[in-house]
Amino acid sequence: MILIAIGGLVINLICAWILHGRDEIDLNMRGAWLHVMGDALGSIAAIVAGICMMFFGWYAADPFFSVVISLLIIVGSVRLIRESTNILLEGTPAHINLAAVEDAILDTAGVNNVHDLHVWTITSGREALSAHVIHAYSISQPDLLKELRTKLHDRFGVDHLTIQMETPDFEDETFHFCNNGTACFNSDRK
Repeated sequence: MILIAIGGLVINLICAWILHGRDEIDLNMRGAWLHVMGDALGSIAAIVAGICMMFFGWYAADPFFSVVISLLIIVGSVRLIRESTNILLEGTPAHINLAAVEDAILDTAGVNNVHDLHVWTITSGREALSAHVIHAYSISQPDLLKELRTKLHDRFGVDHLTIQMETPDFEDETFHFCNNGTACFNSDRK
């Protein structure tokens, strides 16, 4: 039992080293790495349980360590499941503060307002943003768009943007949804 567990541990550690050495770590690679590490922990548990049974006659060591390793795997998997669920539901990534994104857009010269702002994850490490930006007539749309793209990429790592430019007298709708999910009425339009 101990010899087979040592062989499994060596193979799992080699696989973990190969997976961890990748330049691009995404959700799938992290899931594969967690699986291999769970197997490596299982091998370590089998080695320790084998030693406990051989030298101390403690035969309950095998199920005991199996339960401990199972609990560790479950705890490690919760974060992976939470992140994948957030991606599937197109939720705002946990590391991005939507209010800070809105403030960064509003702090840009020439931006009068922003609405219908959404940020979500396309795939691990790649976030998308869509927004309607109301801008002053005094600034050119291409220049403002370039500045917004640079600012949002540099500050928040968002590199896939869809920004609809609007002027104060030509907004797309009178009725918008605010960031908190409630309806907002645009009183500027007549």
